[in-house]
Amino acid sequence: MAAPTSTRTQALSRSTAIGAAVARLAGDKVEGRYVVRVRPPVTIGPDRCSSGRRASGYGGDVGLHLSQIAEADELLTNDPLALLIGMVLDQQIPLERAFAAPLELARRLGRSLDVVELASFDPDELAAVFSIQPALHRFPAAMAQRTQKLCQIIIDSYGGDAAGVWTTAADGRQLLKQVAALPGFGMQKAKIFVALLGKQLGVTPPGWREACEPFGEDGSYRSVADIVSPESRIKVRDFKKQMKAAAKA
Repeated sequence: MAAPTSTRTQALSRSTAIGAAVARLAGDKVEGRYVVRVRPPVTIGPDRCSSGRRASGYGGDVGLHLSQIAEADELLTNDPLALLIGMVLDQQIPLERAFAAPLELARRLGRSLDVVELASFDPDELAAVFSIQPALHRFPAAMAQRTQKLCQIIIDSYGGDAAGVWTTAADGRQLLKQVAALPGFGMQKAKIFVALLGKQLGVTPPGWREACEPFGEDGSYRSVADIVSPESRIKVRDFKKQMKAAAKA
């Protein structure tokens, strides 16, 4: 009878498999248990999205501050796909970690994010990329699958243009409906995202504030839609703590 495989051996085997998968995707070489990087890290310019095209679908000059990491926030600001992926991941982990993940995903792939590539990825390989430590999410395999579903919807419904989720909406009600139809977006998250688009990105179709009530309220600190600085992030967290305490009372 063959001796049982130890937990350590299983972990090393999985680690090697993950490294090999990522190396193949990024064009690197695998030598034993080590990945030899042969491509430069991805670099994304300040006024371009990760596909190499200028970001579209926003009104005026914008700048997000969700991850509190300049390069990651720059990507979120300039790339609608990165912003949507960050929003999908924003559950059950700190929001800063969720919104920093799109940049880290691009780095792990060794190239810019691409909606067609992500949708057509081998599911196991993408799950492996998400699972590299530190994992991109508490549930990396599930979130890799959700990211692929998001990308497929963008292809099927918006011709591969992530910004089409909002640029094709005639009014706030339609915008909310289209956002809520995305994987991982319940009604509350959809309202928060509509508020984020309106408050910080200049996406203001008729009736957008009414559609995302109460998150569209001016001067509020209810959600990520209101985070524009470290100070406002603290206020949003304090508000959420108060709401949780009130719910338990």
